Amino acid sequence: MSDSIKENLARVVERIDHAEISAGVERGTVRLVGVTKSRTVEEIEAAVSAGLGDIGENRLQEAASKLPGLSLPVTKHFIGHLQRNKVKDVLRLFDFIQSVDSGRLTRAIDEQAGRLGTRARILIQVNTSREESKFGVEPELAGDLVELIAGCHNLELLGLMTIGPLSENTADVVKSFRALRSLFEEFASLTADNCRMEILSMGMSSDFEIAIAEGANMVRVGTAIFGPRCY
Repeated sequence: MSDSIKENLARVVERIDHAEISAGVERGTVRLVGVTKSRTVEEIEAAVSAGLGDIGENRLQEAASKLPGLSLPVTKHFIGHLQRNKVKDVLRLFDFIQSVDSGRLTRAIDEQAGRLGTRARILIQVNTSREESKFGVEPELAGDLVELIAGCHNLELLGLMTIGPLSENTADVVKSFRALRSLFEEFASLTADNCRMEILSMGMSSDFEIAIAEGANMVRVGTAIFGPRCY
């Protein structure tokens, strides 16, 4: 198991390297988050031992049952839809929240981070594909959410995230990623101390090379590293 994960990870890193070269960006620019939903502690540690520095989980209950058991240091990203009543537990377990998509959630994270005496590092999730099945703030409302975050004392906005459409039409995927990059560039001139556009998180196993071509500097890859999920 560990050997196959190591080999898969090496192939993904090589593909990212080639995508960076094709996109004309400095090699090593793109940060890889390994999506570890439904993966065991042993599988996660095999990937971390092979060089994976970031992991992403989208279910709190599952993450809470296994992440404390990790013996190796790794940066943890919450990438799933977050309910307000679970904010405190997510803040205690994760280093980043990539899925902030509403004013109510923003206020809840700010409040709980204040109570915990921490500063939450967050990304805004934008529904650039406008699919009803996906979470995320509508693109035209993202600016309002940025303004709200700028007035919060316990939040640090570091960028934007989106999930590309489940489509075999590359043009649809490109359109979704370009919409997020446009917002990223629009917000790049922010002057609030707690708002910076550093992370453009987009692209998964099926489309991360397209995402890198469109400006992503963080990709979230699961299946290409760990293989098909066993539910």
